[in-house]
Amino acid sequence: MSQILTGKRLLLVAACALVDTDGRVLLAQRPEGKQLAGLWEFPGGKVEPGETPEQCLIRELQEEIGIETDIPCLAPLTFASHSYDDFHLLMPLFVCRRFRGIAQPKEGQVLKWVRPKQMRDYPMPPADAPLIQFLIDLL
Repeated sequence: MSQILTGKRLLLVAACALVDTDGRVLLAQRPEGKQLAGLWEFPGGKVEPGETPEQCLIRELQEEIGIETDIPCLAPLTFASHSYDDFHLLMPLFVCRRFRGIAQPKEGQVLKWVRPKQMRDYPMPPADAPLIQFLIDLL
């Protein structure tokens, strides 16, 4: 069996589809100055060494948008595996319906609650866009 080596580093990022009581999902717009600025994505971030994806989400949701949740409230839904120019992204997507606090932008991003069927109206990074259908089917 042959193996193709890409030479790209593997980047593990955890993402969360926060779902409110009306069945809407929170999207965050990447601020100017960041890679893929202006595109909409699920909140989350890079998994740090020694951290699980769930621990990463608890930390990132608090840091980015002031939301608190617990590991049992994070349900794995699907994942993205996408090759960008200089790295390969592996991104598990979790769904969270139980959280505390009101989402507030803490890092210059714009936040918007969106119905899954309208999510295609928001341009997303190539790794995020294919995940929309899973949320439409779920919600």
